[in-house]
Amino acid sequence: MEGLVSLFYGCFMENLLSSSRIRSKVECTALMLHLQQYPDVGCPGMQDAEFRLNGLGISDCVQAPCAQFHLDNGKKAPEGHGMASDDDEKSDLVVCFGEMLIDFVPTLSGYSLADAPSFKKAPGGAPANVAVAISRLGGHSAFIGKLGDDEFGHMLKGILTHHGVDSTGIRFDDNARTALAFVTLREDGEREFMFYRNPSADMLLHESELDMDLIAKASIFHFGSISLISEPCRSAHLAAMKAAKQSGTLLSYDPNVRLPLWPSAEEARKGIMSIWHEADLIKVSEDEVAFLTDGGDPDDDDVVMQLWHPGLKLLLLTEGQEGCRYYTKAFHGRVSGFKVSAIDSTGAGDAFVGGVLSQLVSNTSLFQDEARLREALRFANACGALTTTERGAIPALPDKDTVLRLITVCDKQLPRVPSWQNISQWRIPSRQPSREILTEDDV
Repeated sequence: MEGLVSLFYGCFMENLLSSSRIRSKVECTALMLHLQQYPDVGCPGMQDAEFRLNGLGISDCVQAPCAQFHLDNGKKAPEGHGMASDDDEKSDLVVCFGEMLIDFVPTLSGYSLADAPSFKKAPGGAPANVAVAISRLGGHSAFIGKLGDDEFGHMLKGILTHHGVDSTGIRFDDNARTALAFVTLREDGEREFMFYRNPSADMLLHESELDMDLIAKASIFHFGSISLISEPCRSAHLAAMKAAKQSGTLLSYDPNVRLPLWPSAEEARKGIMSIWHEADLIKVSEDEVAFLTDGGDPDDDDVVMQLWHPGLKLLLLTEGQEGCRYYTKAFHGRVSGFKVSAIDSTGAGDAFVGGVLSQLVSNTSLFQDEARLREALRFANACGALTTTERGAIPALPDKDTVLRLITVCDKQLPRVPSWQNISQWRIPSRQPSREILTEDDV
């Protein structure tokens, strides 16, 4: 009889794990009970299930609503998913402040803007990308910013709502358009930008338009530097930071340097560093380290540490496919990345930040626990890597299950290279690219 029960549970769990998501508390509870009572049932996917449970924690799995897990693309987010309510705990919410725009990405790499045969329209803007990344990973996020009262602006707000991001902090401007950016893709997937914002609506957000109640609910307040370029948005940015700080919120800063938007390189450096000492967590790229240290070598830890300030809790340096480096008051190190067939790096850094914040928001002990921090950063590296395998930022952001499956595959060191046909089964149904994600160097 016990053998029949085990067989029944094994088949049930196999079907559950092969579905695109865990749909309810009942299934979470069943999964937990199966692992506890029938650990020896050899159904496929059980090791992956244990990996996911270990990542969430047993108690989290039992108590998690369905909205905590990733959403199927093409389906509207469950009501209330990602939306901050009066009953939400402060520790659940990440508020992202800044710009959202339309990226026009060439359909073929290696062409100049003038020579590109066609472009793909994609929603973007670093803070908005981070907000969506967090929601796609099962977290709670909100976005504060301003859009044009035009078709693009309302489309962008709809995209945030569709992906479960609280958009109640968005304002619309009757007199300015939503920002646009044309992106040039080199053969290696790296980018160059040309912006249309003279001015765009995001630059015209006023302090009086801020949703201070939403900011006060946040556990983490995330921002970039583009909103510091001009008034009135700069004053709104500073006021939002001050309100977040006063409410005990962690401040997360990704400068996201875009020199063409600043009057000069010196003005950019000065503006970016003007709020540096306010941040609790800072993420920079190698190019940004070189720029902010006036030509310093980002491979040199002493150079990177020039960006450290006494109140900082975590400094992160992303290194593309090589992974990232981390620095805290007590320790520092490097976490390796994932080598993938990158076609567009747009949004990869934002996916990385979203991965970090999604882990940090529920476990601030990462600042003191190096082992757990390294796990969180490996998760974030996988988020960034997956995002480079598709064009555009928000359309390429992965869900949590996809990220964990990629980590599991690489940890298992499969004897053959997984193809996109395999990995498309891990992703949400509407995303089925036809090229390989992993290179021969990964196995």
